Amino acid sequence: MQNQYQAKEEGYFLNIRRELLELIPDHLRHGSILEVGAGSGETLRYAKEHGYADHIYGIELTYRQNVVDDINQFDAFIFGNIEDLNLEFEPEQFDIIICADVLEHLINPAEVLKKLKKYLKNGGIIISSIPNFRAWSNLKKICIDGDFRYTTHGILDETHLRFFCKKNIEELFQKNGYTVINNISNIDIIGKKSKVFNKLTCRKFEEFLTGQYFTLSRKEI
Repeated sequence: MQNQYQAKEEGYFLNIRRELLELIPDHLRHGSILEVGAGSGETLRYAKEHGYADHIYGIELTYRQNVVDDINQFDAFIFGNIEDLNLEFEPEQFDIIICADVLEHLINPAEVLKKLKKYLKNGGIIISSIPNFRAWSNLKKICIDGDFRYTTHGILDETHLRFFCKKNIEELFQKNGYTVINNISNIDIIGKKSKVFNKLTCRKFEEFLTGQYFTLSRKEI
């Protein structure tokens, strides 16, 4: 699996997830963020430069030279598999934990959520983005075209081990110590034509139009 990640183009690791940072509640800004699956650290750097966090920490599976070259920009940056790592953070250290397109790549995402809960402050939030398997483009490919071929990116990314629909995402968090406070269709944030169609149809087809869900989940005390 790690070799498959290393074979991906560098651009796969360079996206700044502004749309997720903008979901951080005002009262949790200027705190500490841990990003699991931090790639080359671009989102964390942006978060610190633009006031979303004063302290930034990253975990990334594959070694990234540009992170090492700028390691002093981070409070800590760890290379390794989150499922195997023995984390040495302080309990309740983080206001925000970001898992952007990470949980679907894990063998046991439930156990990772349990592990991370220890390091999230009471009232802290995990922000995740997870692909929606029910998206129409995906169903068309499988049910109409008869094609379950994996690709290098998207819902059928060859490194995806788990698949979720909206209610499965909510169950994943609810069963592992979190309260889902918002589960947002990505068309509400970055959609264009789909957003208009969604409004015209009173959101009846939203789950088929949604490519990803952005989920805010608060640690249960």
